Amino acid sequence: MTFVQTMARKILPESTRRWITLQRQKHRLQWPRAGSVDFGDFDRLSPVSNIFGFDRGQAIDRYYIEAFLRENRTDITGRCLELGDPAYIEKFGHGVTQPDVLHYVEGNPQATIVGDLTDAPHIPDNSFDCIIFTQTIQMIYEPRAAFETLHRILKPGGVALVTSAGIAKIGRRLGRDDWGEYWHFTTQSLNAMAHEFWAPDGITIHSYGNVMSACAFLQGLAAEELLPAQLDHRDEDFEVIVTARLQKEGA
Repeated sequence: MTFVQTMARKILPESTRRWITLQRQKHRLQWPRAGSVDFGDFDRLSPVSNIFGFDRGQAIDRYYIEAFLRENRTDITGRCLELGDPAYIEKFGHGVTQPDVLHYVEGNPQATIVGDLTDAPHIPDNSFDCIIFTQTIQMIYEPRAAFETLHRILKPGGVALVTSAGIAKIGRRLGRDDWGEYWHFTTQSLNAMAHEFWAPDGITIHSYGNVMSACAFLQGLAAEELLPAQLDHRDEDFEVIVTARLQKEGA
């Protein structure tokens, strides 16, 4: 939203804003003019890449995930837990004394813990200084149960670094994949759920993305195909991913 649009919303009553919109439509004052947009390579019913752009370079959501972890890398220390593999612990961690990997089922040679975060009584309370929990909460049908476990197994003062899909194609389907995809969070819903378990002063919620990166991500373009300024601009109305830094009280 432009500065002029923001000020108009603050100053003009809704009836006036609605009248202006009708006049723009009536006299074809939109820009670009309605019907004149050239969709170019996006004039298609299937994406450029059907696998999030991994076949073209770095996926745009991964670019944002790494930006978030880089911004919070000082939290990735001590005993750390990551899901699936320790790739981000190894890339962004410092002073890590014990890297742990959680996997949902047996068979992952990198896993040090096997379990379901919605029901994991075998993971002791107050165990981890940091939990890296990226692009997973949308795959859990009962996210509140997972958040409750995350809070319980963090040490006092420990931090969970959470990311989730916002504007994105569906990545997993039961029957085709081993698990499904149930939710796409917004900053508002992630913030509301975080407040059920964490103290308000331990919650920091953000989003990454803008209309250009969202369109490019849906089409499966890679991060390398956009300029840094096009990727790094943040527009709160276009949440490609949403992130949460959740610090447990009682350091």
